[in-house]
Amino acid sequence: MDKPNDLMDKLVSLCKRRGFIFQSSEIYGGLNGCWDYGPLGVELKRNVKNLWWRDMVTSRDDMVGLDASIIMNPKVWEASGHVGGFADPMIDCKKCKGRFRADQLYYAVREGQSRQGGSASVWFSAIADKVEDASAVMELQLKKKGRQIREWTNDFELVRYDQEQSEQAPCPACDEKGSLTVPRAFNLMFKTHCGAMEDSSSVTYLRPETAQGIFVNFKNVLDTQRLKLPFGIAQIGKAFRNEINPRNYTFRSREFEMMEVEYFCHPSQADQWYQYWRKARFDWYVNLGLRSDRLRLRDHEKDELAHYAKSCVDIEYAFPFGVSELEGVANRTDFDLKRHQEYSGRDMSYYDDQTKERFLPYVIEPSAGVDRSVLAFLCEAYTEDEAPDDKGLPQKRVLMRLHPKLAPIKVAVFPLVKKDRMQEIAHKIHEQLKGRWNAFYDEKGAVGRRYRRQDEAGTPFCITVDGQTLEDQTVTIRDRDSLAQDRVSCDRIVDYLSEHLGN
Repeated sequence: MDKPNDLMDKLVSLCKRRGFIFQSSEIYGGLNGCWDYGPLGVELKRNVKNLWWRDMVTSRDDMVGLDASIIMNPKVWEASGHVGGFADPMIDCKKCKGRFRADQLYYAVREGQSRQGGSASVWFSAIADKVEDASAVMELQLKKKGRQIREWTNDFELVRYDQEQSEQAPCPACDEKGSLTVPRAFNLMFKTHCGAMEDSSSVTYLRPETAQGIFVNFKNVLDTQRLKLPFGIAQIGKAFRNEINPRNYTFRSREFEMMEVEYFCHPSQADQWYQYWRKARFDWYVNLGLRSDRLRLRDHEKDELAHYAKSCVDIEYAFPFGVSELEGVANRTDFDLKRHQEYSGRDMSYYDDQTKERFLPYVIEPSAGVDRSVLAFLCEAYTEDEAPDDKGLPQKRVLMRLHPKLAPIKVAVFPLVKKDRMQEIAHKIHEQLKGRWNAFYDEKGAVGRRYRRQDEAGTPFCITVDGQTLEDQTVTIRDRDSLAQDRVSCDRIVDYLSEHLGN
């Protein structure tokens, strides 16, 4: 059985080999925490976003869309609390210059021995995932902040890093003792300047979230669209955080994309809508192929709730590297509208014509990461099994069992050989299909190798034009997952694919 790291290594290799994901600016050594989506990756990512937009916006009567600017007036971030409070505790190693988040760094010590016990002590970091003896650990969920850690068995004690340990603990990267600084605040926002002058008056920030663009436009949307509560405003867009230590492939990056809804409602209905959205968002992932036994809803403890939230739940997925958050659903109360009303001096209240009541709406926020969703779908899809090769012998194959709605390429078309009008017929079929689906044409190499390439790309169906096609105008349609092959008349190909692809 593959270890989690082995599975991630295989997935990363496939994503590079087939053009899903590349390291950003790779020819120059890359940039940590930044990734580029290749030809297949951009189609997969677009499918995720399009399905989210369809299900959250265009198929509903109570939702509208927005596309707010990435760079906003810096007062927005003062009002939201990001300028003063959007920081992580950071420690540095004075020797190797390593940098770690103090709240995700744990110091494991042998029970009954001094915390200065030299070789008897060992670091465990949820960031670096450093475990010296895998056989000596067991998986569990640490309730505090819900972070995935490995806890040492009874021979060990696990202690959160704190300032008192700074003179005792060795660096988790270079093992130098006494080289760690005390924790200090590190603001995660990328700072920049607007205009010709680079001084304090021109400072602004790349947005660390998309939500505030919705809140500051609440009255604009309300007045122009003549909306009645409850209603939501949805947005998909880029956000930027200067993460201390990006990790786990595309899971935690410095540039990422978010799919967010701010759903405005009467305060008395907030709990009801909170329950609605936590179920709706969980079901969305299941309906697109994530196994429900790999997903879970984890309610935040009171001591880990954000200061603005009355309640919050994380939708978590069992990645190969641990159970981690895909999406959060929070009851943000009226905190954001109240803050922007206070800082801007503008009235952000809602007036109900029926009840003659004026109030600040409460907000339920389903906030999902596009990149994390894509990564979860890729992890779920990665499969190894056996299939017959061109000679009918069993051969190991790798395939991506992506849901057909997510698959970058929906169908591939092959001529069995490059002769006897097979190419001509295959080209005509490809031309017919590509106006409706993302279809791919391939005539290079043995047909078995062409099948393997499409299996790794996640293509649900392959159509092969062969000698029998010349006789009776039928083709073979091969199913990626079952390997079943149906003989279908050329004039029924579109109907067949529509039925099996669901669109």
